[in-house]
Amino acid sequence: MNKKVEFIDWGLTDYQEAWRKQEEIFDQTVALKIQNRTNNTQLKTPNYLIFCEHPHVYTLGKSGKPENLLLDDAALLAKGATYHKINRGGDITYHGPGQLVGYPILDLDNFFTDIHLYLRTLEEAVIYTLADFGIIGGRYPGFTGVWIDADNERARKICAMGVRCSRWVTMHGFAFNVNTDLDYFKNIVPCGIDDKDVTSMQRELDYVIDMEDVKERLKYHISTLFNMELF
Repeated sequence: MNKKVEFIDWGLTDYQEAWRKQEEIFDQTVALKIQNRTNNTQLKTPNYLIFCEHPHVYTLGKSGKPENLLLDDAALLAKGATYHKINRGGDITYHGPGQLVGYPILDLDNFFTDIHLYLRTLEEAVIYTLADFGIIGGRYPGFTGVWIDADNERARKICAMGVRCSRWVTMHGFAFNVNTDLDYFKNIVPCGIDDKDVTSMQRELDYVIDMEDVKERLKYHISTLFNMELF
């Protein structure tokens, strides 16, 4: 198993460009796995953890409903946002500046072949990161992601997740609201859930959070929980 993981920070990057680069890395990893099986070789597959932020964009997953976007083309243009249908799981979500987006492109054969455990482990890393800043996060039964006050009627989502997995190679990932402009969520039914609020670290703590601090804490918790070596 190869538990070495290359960490890359793309900074603020266009969503379609990030998607294209993810697909390229994903396809290369899958091709290497197929080559290993075909040729009976054991070439090590690479693993990546990518962080970035995106300009304003709405994305709709394979199981999503287009009507959960509450804007037409003219309104999208006025909001300075774009819209893409993509090949991850989940419904509609929003990405924008101030939101930490993570794209782990991992060969789970190097870690564990359990997609539910993969999602729960990512959630746990976010929960631990929130705890480092004095915020209590948790899980909402029946839904992926991380929530605040998940056990009562004030439940609000702070981190959405949607992944694609083929031959145990992952792509897409999580969207963690740090200093996110939450007004953009008013234009969608977030993740198809129409009776729950969304929140951010900034809203919960009432001050602007240092994004670099969040990145460092989250990197630490992901690497520890997955027992990976970042380089």
